[in-house]
Amino acid sequence: MARRDAFLDHLAEVPLFSALSRRELALIARRGEDIEVPAGKVLVREGATGSEFFVIVSGRARVSRRGRKVATLGPGDSFGELALLDKAPRNATVVAETPMELVVLGQREFAGIIDEVPGFARKLLAGMARRLREADAKSVQ
Repeated sequence: MARRDAFLDHLAEVPLFSALSRRELALIARRGEDIEVPAGKVLVREGATGSEFFVIVSGRARVSRRGRKVATLGPGDSFGELALLDKAPRNATVVAETPMELVVLGQREFAGIIDEVPGFARKLLAGMARRLREADAKSVQ
């Protein structure tokens, strides 16, 4: 139970999901799949088409763009949420630096939630608008 609550807390921090209720976050969590990967595993590759969103439960990952390290991600961090909405090429490569436990949500499972839950899409749009405003504010600085 504590583990599930922690995962819901992580989901609530994802800008795309920021307008969702705890019940709606739980619906997303139930559709996710727990996976374990070894150190060195490429989770997503820059330029490749993506269709999954990842939340890190344990371990660390390196994020790079054009071969340069731009970030390190750890427990509670997430990546790939835009792939749930659009099959555009990934904008970074993410590689497990340590053994990792992740929860993965695929585009197909996510689309099912959008179809099943009235008002869900509107809340996602609100979360996306927040994310765009934050990105815009950063680009001005």
